[in-house]
Amino acid sequence: MNRPIRTLSVGCLILFVALMLNLTYVQFFKASWYNDRADNRRVTEEAYSQQRGDILVGKKAIATSKPSDDKYEWQRTYPGGKKYAPITGFMSYSYGQTGIERSQDSVLSGQDNKLFTNRLVDLVTNSEPAGGNVELTIDSKVQDAAYEGLTALGEDVQAATVAIEPKTGRILAMASTPTFNPDKLATHDFGSAKKSYDQLAKDDNEPLLNRSIQTALPPGSTFKLVTAAAAIENLGMDGDSKVYGGASLDLPGTDTDLPNLNGTSCGGEEITLTRALEVSCNTAFGSLGMELSDEEMQDQAEAFGFGQDYLDDIGPLAVSQYPDNDGKAEQARAAIGQQSVIATPLQMAMVSAGIANGGEVMKPYLVDRVTSSSLDVIDQGNPTTIDNQPAVSQDTAEILTQMMVSTVDNGTAEAAAIDGVSVAGKTGTAQSTKERAPYAWFTSFAPAENPSIAVAVMVQKSGTERSEIAGGRLGGPIAKAMMEAAIS
Repeated sequence: MNRPIRTLSVGCLILFVALMLNLTYVQFFKASWYNDRADNRRVTEEAYSQQRGDILVGKKAIATSKPSDDKYEWQRTYPGGKKYAPITGFMSYSYGQTGIERSQDSVLSGQDNKLFTNRLVDLVTNSEPAGGNVELTIDSKVQDAAYEGLTALGEDVQAATVAIEPKTGRILAMASTPTFNPDKLATHDFGSAKKSYDQLAKDDNEPLLNRSIQTALPPGSTFKLVTAAAAIENLGMDGDSKVYGGASLDLPGTDTDLPNLNGTSCGGEEITLTRALEVSCNTAFGSLGMELSDEEMQDQAEAFGFGQDYLDDIGPLAVSQYPDNDGKAEQARAAIGQQSVIATPLQMAMVSAGIANGGEVMKPYLVDRVTSSSLDVIDQGNPTTIDNQPAVSQDTAEILTQMMVSTVDNGTAEAAAIDGVSVAGKTGTAQSTKERAPYAWFTSFAPAENPSIAVAVMVQKSGTERSEIAGGRLGGPIAKAMMEAAIS
């Protein structure tokens, strides 16, 4: 073989090897990347060629697929409507997926490895392939109460609420307002879907946002539960321990004082820790924040879940934060849930749930079971703690519970009181800026002696007069209705 032919042969061999390597790279290593691309219409259209699994609350489908009368074989529909939209999200040809539709897509589409046997059986029996079903932990009665409570606040309201089963971490309700109609985004009339999406995307109230998990704001006085926990754990205090209760607290290194909401004392220069929680005394908890180290406060917040991404079943999750504070003045403000402390409604529900569960904070979860199209159980939710160590001791949890019960019976959280039931609760009103109204918070659990539900309510914006905004007034009745629904 002469030299030119040999050179050409070697060149062709190199090109062939390069082609095979590139083909292997594209089809094996990059397959998932291409499949996940939003502009991969082949994958998108394939998703509409087979029946997608249901999203269920109890035995009722809140998201399902039905045969379509257009070029696409199946139409995604949402019987759960606006009430469940922040949870289900939507499946849209043009705008992809959100919520459970996105996080559980591999199951719902039938592509998950857990459903391999079912896919194999469908292939052998020549049956139409179908996706798996996702059963949620939601209690429909609690969800009804949550949604009705939020919508009763009126129009142009931004608010959210979450309920958790303390012993397991099961999410019993998750509601956010304003919300949206997912059917309008899932329609095969793409012009109509675009119009609806553009309206939602431009809405200043952000109806596509799930505020239960995606909005983190200063939690205000509900955070005093974390401060009280740190004081009991690190300073050896209990409900009868004496704390400062004066009208204002001098903040070192500043020209300002930390006042109480009404500008008066909380009942004297010295009051009990229980009384401080009952009346939500800023000066008492600000003083405790300065007495505790910033590290002790940060450790306590993190023990309840701050700084962690603990929700796997749906997302994205806004991470609650207790950041470092520079100096005693900042520590005092942080101790009352201001400064740079931020929390989601889910996080504050976890604080109450952790106290209710004797100090152990369970990892919240939303997917109860995964079943095949033939209803065989493929996967089951498994209760676990977020940490190997309890957030507080059993004794501390009992002290905090007694203090929270007293806050409902004798203090600011009376709006959550239920006849014949011992309820534990805490209010919060977080200041924002002079230009916007405060945020109203409420968190509670019941029955106090054997808790089955822990709740957090956050009202970010409402038409309420600034002077009338309070966590107990706005959030208390919603929390009460949700707790009643769970224990009835």
